[in-house]
Amino acid sequence: MTPKIQKLNPPTLPDAAPLGYSQVAIAAPGRMVFISGQVAASVDGSPVPPGLADQVTIVLRNFASALEAAGATPDNVVSLRIYVVDLDPEGVGALMAPLAAMFGGQAPALTGIGVNALASPEFKIEIEAVAVI
Repeated sequence: MTPKIQKLNPPTLPDAAPLGYSQVAIAAPGRMVFISGQVAASVDGSPVPPGLADQVTIVLRNFASALEAAGATPDNVVSLRIYVVDLDPEGVGALMAPLAAMFGGQAPALTGIGVNALASPEFKIEIEAVAVI
C-alpha cells in the first residue's frame, strides 16, 4: 500500500508548480527511504561526461534505480536536495525539464544548492532524496 503523500503550493507562498516543485510535502506514516547523493557515475565505469545536461541524464537514471531498489517510485519522494557546481540560470534550465518529466507534474519539496565542488572534480550535479513507502 502506497502512503498518501500530499504536495502543496499554498496561496500564502509563491507558486512553485510552474518551476517544477512543491513548497510543501506531507507524508502519511510509512517506511522512510533515504537516497544517498546520486552522481553521474555509471555502474560499468564509463567516463563521466563533461556537460551538465549529460550528467543530469545519468544522475536521474541512477536516482530512479535507487528508488526502484527501495520499492519506491518518484511518487513516493517527499524531498529532494540538488547540488549543482557553479549553479546558474542555464544550469537550472538543463535540470528542471528532465526533473519535471520524471515527476510528471507532482514534484516534491525541492532545494537547489549551488556549490563550488562535489566529491570528485568531474561531477557537476548530485541529487539526494527522502521518500516514504
